[in-house]
Amino acid sequence: MQDEVLVLGGGVAGCAASIALARKGRSVTLIEREPTPRHKVCGEFLSGEALEDLHALGIDVASLGAVPIDYVRLAAARRAAEAPLPFPAASLTRKALDTALIAEAVTAGIRVERGRSVQSLSRATANLWQATLDDGTTYEAPSVFLATGKHDLRGHGRPKDPHQWVAFKMYYRLSAAQTADLGDASELMLYSGGYGGIQPVEDGIANFCLVVKRWYFARAGLRWEGLLAKMQQDCPHLAMRLDGAEPLLDKPIVVTHIPYGYIRRTTEDGLYCIGDQAAVIPSFTGDGISIALHTARRAAAAYLAEEAAQVFQPKLRSAMLLQMRLAKAADHALNNALARAVLPFCLRVWPGAMRVTAMLTRVSQPVAVAPQAFAN
Repeated sequence: MQDEVLVLGGGVAGCAASIALARKGRSVTLIEREPTPRHKVCGEFLSGEALEDLHALGIDVASLGAVPIDYVRLAAARRAAEAPLPFPAASLTRKALDTALIAEAVTAGIRVERGRSVQSLSRATANLWQATLDDGTTYEAPSVFLATGKHDLRGHGRPKDPHQWVAFKMYYRLSAAQTADLGDASELMLYSGGYGGIQPVEDGIANFCLVVKRWYFARAGLRWEGLLAKMQQDCPHLAMRLDGAEPLLDKPIVVTHIPYGYIRRTTEDGLYCIGDQAAVIPSFTGDGISIALHTARRAAAAYLAEEAAQVFQPKLRSAMLLQMRLAKAADHALNNALARAVLPFCLRVWPGAMRVTAMLTRVSQPVAVAPQAFAN
């Protein structure tokens, strides 16, 4: 089967790129490994840039139950401080968002193949890519958008994670008192082996997403129950927040190999890498979904302008490099014992520090990117 464009991965980046291309009359096949949208390890924070891009795609997050987020709250040990966000933001589960994006892709006329796993991607000819699926079926196209998220495709992998981060996700129904206290804030909680975030999402539940270094998980006995107890001991604010909370999943969702700070330098002819396959920003920024949309928008615009993938990829890297380095530096600070001790105090004294940090670590859309790429 042959199309103009083959998109591998039906998450935020893959759907966004597919819709942009299909609306411009391109023939697109989208292949997604999961048969239906599911919960994923994701903080589910939608920044102002993400909200703008989703609106342009025709996604009304308010109608999906998205919760407005107006404040960020930083907690370390027994100290906590908050500051207003310098931009509009919201929170929505990835399951709800991915469901809406897939539906929009189908409406746009994209051929969507779900429950199909890509086993390999190679050259069929000098000008044609060939993707081989788990059942032996092959799809061919001159151009491919690689949007497999945190899952690397054999032969097109990213570098190994030297810090051995492990990420977990759990949903809770908080007590009435803790729900009211959390309010419309996204909380960032610090402990010696990493950090976690908790914020409200739709249907009155809370998303708790966290990352820890493997050595910290090992000290907790490599068990979720032990890890949760250790984090609450290190950060009593978390213990307070989860007091009386009801876990809503049988077990947490887990993912490993998260190469924070990675930005792809080069690519091959006709292979546009987007989403986590293009760049992985530290989770505390809450910019992961925004970057997925950002890279999809830029790649679609580049393809439509007939800009070669080998030109697009390094240009994307250059545009994101400063923000990524600043985010990486801030990530290192969060894992410093002294910084954890003084950051809440500093935020209380100067709430604007959070505004500055948030603005510096945002990956904004450059003026050069054509906004009509997402237009109807």
